[in-house]
Amino acid sequence: MKLNLSVDEVLATTRAVRKRLDFEKPVEPEIIKECLEAAIQSPTGSNSQSWQWLVVTDPDQRSALADLYKQGWELYTQMEGNVETAYKGADEDRISQQSRVLDSATYLAQNFEKVPVMMIPILPGRFEGLPSMASSAMLGSILPGAWSFMLAARERGLGTAWTTIHLMFEEQAAEVLGIDYQSYTQCALITCGYSKGTDFKPAKRPPLETVLHWDRWDGEAP
Repeated sequence: MKLNLSVDEVLATTRAVRKRLDFEKPVEPEIIKECLEAAIQSPTGSNSQSWQWLVVTDPDQRSALADLYKQGWELYTQMEGNVETAYKGADEDRISQQSRVLDSATYLAQNFEKVPVMMIPILPGRFEGLPSMASSAMLGSILPGAWSFMLAARERGLGTAWTTIHLMFEEQAAEVLGIDYQSYTQCALITCGYSKGTDFKPAKRPPLETVLHWDRWDGEAP
């Protein structure tokens, strides 16, 4: 069932869903395929169409990935600058928002194996040592498709979140999933499941004028 949201509504209300994921409700393979049909309509660098999409629903595979994710999360939270918040300013609303994000991210890490669907976007080749133009082209060949998948999921009542923590152990994850690590790069792990309720609202963001630059860089706003 689709929510019949407008394009602008989908764009403004596709949030990272963690605490409101329904761990008990399975996601029909047909729904995931519909979302991926949207994903493969996305543009790619040089029209390469080189993306691959690995959908993980097997409980043992999900559990193995969850073990790696939890190890990575433990390391991440111990890194300098990540203990409390990624935001270091003095805006109380931003601090409060970031605290809620950290709380929900911790919840997801603690329950990672319960996520009904884990979708891994993959590109051929490795990023290591590439010049910035080449690495940007690779990212530009996967990010539009991944975001299209997440938008299509939102329209179908699913919640998603873009995660990268498992990539701290990408080679081990490749072994779990049967991926040739030397030949393919895992770009993320998108968690996916039906959301508890679909009433997501636009997030509070800084005013556009604080981040907008026109024709020439004029410095970052304080």
